[in-house]
Amino acid sequence: MVWRYKNRWFRRWLVLIIFWAVPVMIVAVNEIREQLAYDAQDLARIQSAWIFTDAQHAAPTASRCHGSLDEARIAGCPQDVLAANAAKNQDAVEEYSIRRSVLFGYLWHAFVGYWIVPAVTLFLLGAVIGVIRRSLRRPPTKKQDAKPASESTRIAKP
Repeated sequence: MVWRYKNRWFRRWLVLIIFWAVPVMIVAVNEIREQLAYDAQDLARIQSAWIFTDAQHAAPTASRCHGSLDEARIAGCPQDVLAANAAKNQDAVEEYSIRRSVLFGYLWHAFVGYWIVPAVTLFLLGAVIGVIRRSLRRPPTKKQDAKPASESTRIAKP
């Protein structure tokens, strides 16, 4: 009967950790989705904003500069305005890349903190309890061949 319940705590731990992974992953996926949407919107906003000097702003060709760099180039935006805003757009793309790497770094730390650390802690706690229970288990008692009391006290009849 003992073999039936062998490693029962391990199986329970495994089920618990697998079910605990579900809410952790739901939170992580929602956080990734929301943060990446915010960062993409911020990148698009920065790339569609144009910076003009006073002289460029007074020129009639400045009205052609709108949207992304490619849209502005097709619309006939002057090269000097395109060159000035290309550096700003490149900085925005680099910042977006840094934000993504920082986000995934934070999410990795959250995954370790909210899933791996509790899993290891519960596993070690279960192992310690198992070792303590095993050490406190009583050794099996030996059954001696005991003669029935009636045989030893019986008086022999002549």
